[in-house]
Amino acid sequence: MGIEIERKFLLHDDAWRSGVMRTLHLRQGYVIDAAALASGLARASVRVRRQDDQAWLNIKAARTGIARDEYDYEIPLADAERMLDALCNGVIEKRRHVVPVEGVHFEIDEFLGSNAGLIVAELELPAEDAPFPRPPWLGREVSDRLRYFNVNLIAHPYCTWSAAERAGDEAC
Repeated sequence: MGIEIERKFLLHDDAWRSGVMRTLHLRQGYVIDAAALASGLARASVRVRRQDDQAWLNIKAARTGIARDEYDYEIPLADAERMLDALCNGVIEKRRHVVPVEGVHFEIDEFLGSNAGLIVAELELPAEDAPFPRPPWLGREVSDRLRYFNVNLIAHPYCTWSAAERAGDEAC
């Protein structure tokens, strides 16, 4: 069983851009969407992701917290494209910038389309209480805010958020 321990943060500024090691283009959609998760009809999200010239099917437990069961399976690129077009209820596109800081890789997701303007730093850790660097550009933690989960950005995109939601101030 795979466990993902992930923390998400807003950013204070664009100073992280000077540390970008590489940038990837991601296109992803969900076979089991936010409505099924919110209603309790599903116990996991099922995501199809294309990252440049590779693709995966991802299954992640539908619960809050920074640690969740997660499984990733590489799939043929053509299958992923067909699933994204035919089985997913909307698609998210984003640029993922990898920024190393003190031996840790932050993944900065810069969303496109109806989520343009949203930029979130993600960090995977080996344990829930693992220490990690806090560069000056790292802002408020939003790991427990459901609206920042990618699955929710399809039904409630960033372009519809209030100013309080964009600042991370309003409860989910």
